Amino acid sequence: MTGGREELEDLLRRAGLELVGDGRVEEVLRPFAAWRPVISYEAEPTVAVRLDRPDLVAELNEQWHRLAVGRGIIGEDGAFLISVARDVAGGALPRWSRVRLADRWDLAGILGTRPGQPEFVTLSTDGDALIGATTEEYDVWLVTRDRVTERLEEAARAAAVESAEERAAAWESLFGGIRTPGRLRDLWAEGLARNPSTPDELRTGLLGFSRSLLWRPQPEAIVEAAMAHPEPRVRHLLAEAQPNITAGQWARLILEERDDRKRWILTWIAADRRAELPADAYERLTADPSAPVRAEVARLVGLPVPLLVGLTADDDAGVRAAACRRAWPHLDASARTGLLGDPDHRVRVEALLRYHQDHPMPRSVFDAEDIGGSGISGSGTSGATAGVGHTGGVGHTGDAGGRATGTCLLARDLAEHLAHHGDPARRRALAANLRLDPDLVDFLSRDGDGSVRFAVSTRPDLTEEQRAGIAVDFDPSRRHTPLDWIVALHDDPAAMRRLSASSHPLVRRSVARAGSLPPDVVERLADDEDRVVQLFLAESCDDAPADMLLRVWRWWTGGLSRPDRPHGHPNFPRHDLLRHADGPDPRMRRLALDDPESTPDLVERFSRDSHEEVRHRAAVDPRLSAASAIRLLDDPHEHIRRAAAAHPRLPARVLVRLLRDSEAAETAAGNPALPVPVIERMIQRVRESDQALPALRGRNSPSA
Repeated sequence: MTGGREELEDLLRRAGLELVGDGRVEEVLRPFAAWRPVISYEAEPTVAVRLDRPDLVAELNEQWHRLAVGRGIIGEDGAFLISVARDVAGGALPRWSRVRLADRWDLAGILGTRPGQPEFVTLSTDGDALIGATTEEYDVWLVTRDRVTERLEEAARAAAVESAEERAAAWESLFGGIRTPGRLRDLWAEGLARNPSTPDELRTGLLGFSRSLLWRPQPEAIVEAAMAHPEPRVRHLLAEAQPNITAGQWARLILEERDDRKRWILTWIAADRRAELPADAYERLTADPSAPVRAEVARLVGLPVPLLVGLTADDDAGVRAAACRRAWPHLDASARTGLLGDPDHRVRVEALLRYHQDHPMPRSVFDAEDIGGSGISGSGTSGATAGVGHTGGVGHTGDAGGRATGTCLLARDLAEHLAHHGDPARRRALAANLRLDPDLVDFLSRDGDGSVRFAVSTRPDLTEEQRAGIAVDFDPSRRHTPLDWIVALHDDPAAMRRLSASSHPLVRRSVARAGSLPPDVVERLADDEDRVVQLFLAESCDDAPADMLLRVWRWWTGGLSRPDRPHGHPNFPRHDLLRHADGPDPRMRRLALDDPESTPDLVERFSRDSHEEVRHRAAVDPRLSAASAIRLLDDPHEHIRRAAAAHPRLPARVLVRLLRDSEAAETAAGNPALPVPVIERMIQRVRESDQALPALRGRNSPSA
């Protein structure tokens, strides 16, 4: 049975509860921790009401209300927190809802599998007192707890104390009894794959069981083991994901694959990842019996020119088309003429697109080969957009009309036609064509479509005065990639000075992506009105100033392509941070633990902070005590619980409990405190699985 927030809220309303607040995570212990003393075998009821009592529902509601008022569950404003059992809430995971009693309410009659059999926990808004209602065999129990926070502290301190004998018994208990469930084995595999304590010789045993192992850089021994793995899906994932593959390993990975389709996929991935191979491997691959493989070989970055040229005379048209684009500059006149007159339409289109890099393309050619596609050329032709494919069905060259419009030298008649007709996408492509006559550039700068004007505004051949004169609507929240022509100028100080003063935000953002910039440029961009310019400077530029990095830190909480920035930037301030320890801003407060003079006492204090970000910083600090790490396992925020589950000071008994919990098992399996003998036995359990990974599909590769 499935359920969600809407179903839960409807249930609470039917029980006579008014929802209050904004629905944020409550800064109290998580619901699972509140349920624990209610359903524990050690639980004792404060009130027990017989199930056969005729006025059962009314009596339960009366007793609950009496206890709730007396124990301070219901606050002065009438608000309290409630968590309803999952099977009652329609499958919704237990969560806290801040509520208030309406004029008419009935908790015992509604919040159960049937009237008079309630299953819920109520908690004071400060998290320090609770009442749980649970149905037993003959009675309904109302279980109360006061001093909840203090009791959690006491329990955590007790759990942190562990003798050597208790530690050994805990690890042994992990492997006793029935077989480990398959779901836990999968979670263990992922956690152990990233655990720094897992030796390489054991990590190889996770090949085929962990989806994430090969996405991280691995030593040669693991790469070699993956290459020799009998499961093709593992080898395909190695090719797609692993950063550490040598040229020789690429060659063996591809050439030793006997299946044509699998060899094609591996070649496809190698070309996509711009992998280089040894010279003899290129020779063998250009003679491969599979045409799809040869077509992908034409894309390999290190392919020697003679071999590339040879592929333009291949018997397969798809291979000729794939090779034409890169080989064209190296072909003699006869070979070029042959490709321009090739019997295959795809090859002719590729040849025309290259030929008209240097020779004006008239509208007649654009129409005759249907390069523009129907509805663009105006000729009424119905052919599809020209693209190059091969026997395998992969290797499409893209929109031939768009490539022609954006890159070819266009005859005046064709350029004028495209500027005045067609859809905005085609005019945008034309706006990026650097061989376009100035008057047509000016015409497009006044186009009725804003995206076309924006494309014109980012041309490299404009003066800054021209760029500023184009009316563009720039959405600062929209993601833009850096302009390639500015990236190419990153090492030119004069260009960076000129462009950093541009009125165009995307130009300045692209400058800020440089790894190093002149001091005056850094100073200008560090005070840019566009905060994304400052963000990019913090992320990319090693010269970013400390004061700006601290400013960005105050407001930026999102992800970056370099997630260590700005905090991990070498210029980020590391001293005089203790002054923030008592400040009102939690983002700044957490920085106090980075100060070399911070103490374990401050870590402990921050582990009890009212703000989640400060508690999370304490949770990842190696100075945190074992007792506090255990206490944070019941934090209301999942990322804090994960950090606590990974803390190296957790005792074995706690880790074993986490390793048996599907919510925490993966994180716990990555805990560096796991002893190597335990890791070895866990991997043995993982490999007991009846099946390894399902089909491994990467983000960019075709299905394996």
